[in-house]
Amino acid sequence: MEIKFDSVYYTYNQRTPLNKKVLNNLNVEFKKDKVNGIIGKSGSGKTTMIELINALLVPTSGKVSINKFINKNGKKIKDVNKLRRQVGLVFQFPEEQFFNKTVKKELLFGIKYLNYQTKNSDKRCSDALKMVGLDDSYLDRNPFTLSSGEKRKVAIASILIFNPKVIILDEPTIGLDSISKNNLIKLIKMLKNKYHKTIIIVSHDVDMLHQICDYIYVINNGEVVMEGTKYEVFSNPDELTKYGIKCPKIMEFSNKVLAKKNIKIGYRDDIMDLIKDVYRHVK
Repeated sequence: MEIKFDSVYYTYNQRTPLNKKVLNNLNVEFKKDKVNGIIGKSGSGKTTMIELINALLVPTSGKVSINKFINKNGKKIKDVNKLRRQVGLVFQFPEEQFFNKTVKKELLFGIKYLNYQTKNSDKRCSDALKMVGLDDSYLDRNPFTLSSGEKRKVAIASILIFNPKVIILDEPTIGLDSISKNNLIKLIKMLKNKYHKTIIIVSHDVDMLHQICDYIYVINNGEVVMEGTKYEVFSNPDELTKYGIKCPKIMEFSNKVLAKKNIKIGYRDDIMDLIKDVYRHVK
């Protein structure tokens, strides 16, 4: 599913003295069937970007193409519900998406609200929960009483129930412990590898992005200032520092070993693979 920004500008409170330009001639094309990461300082325009993709906002000028859907100033998307069935957005705090007293009602709410037609909604609920690692025992539980990790999973399940082509996650690891974070990483990998979803993640968590992303976009003052594979982007720590972004710890370690010991151990996604490389060189 093509997602492309063409010369997109966005200004909040455009016709008031409080106006603020957030996106400035933004040109981006996200990679299909890949995990795309967006990083940047607070206020750089990351959240505005994903809200434009989901048509929660309309560009001040320029256009955002989401397959056949065109989001641009002066042209309202005719069937925005159809777009949102294909592009699922999980907000930063899952409880902001919850409206109902049981998980099942929460899952069914989206189907009703977006006019999604399905013959077996109960099976859809069970399948969506299963995809995120939860079973049917959660259907009658109150989503507000779940743990942070469970809330995040239910929020993702409420999107997966539509079988969207694109999944957008806004700061998905905030508030998660290490176990919940690792489970979320496994889920995202599964959604890409097994179900071929295009995934867009906005996050300050560079270690998580390095672990799961294929392609990275660095946003600063509403513009793309760096982009490339995660290895291309994260192997430039000096450039990242200019934009207030830290290098992932695993790559920082590899860079230090190269600089101080002149040993090139390479860049790894997983810490266990890095440990094996270190052991091999020591041995």
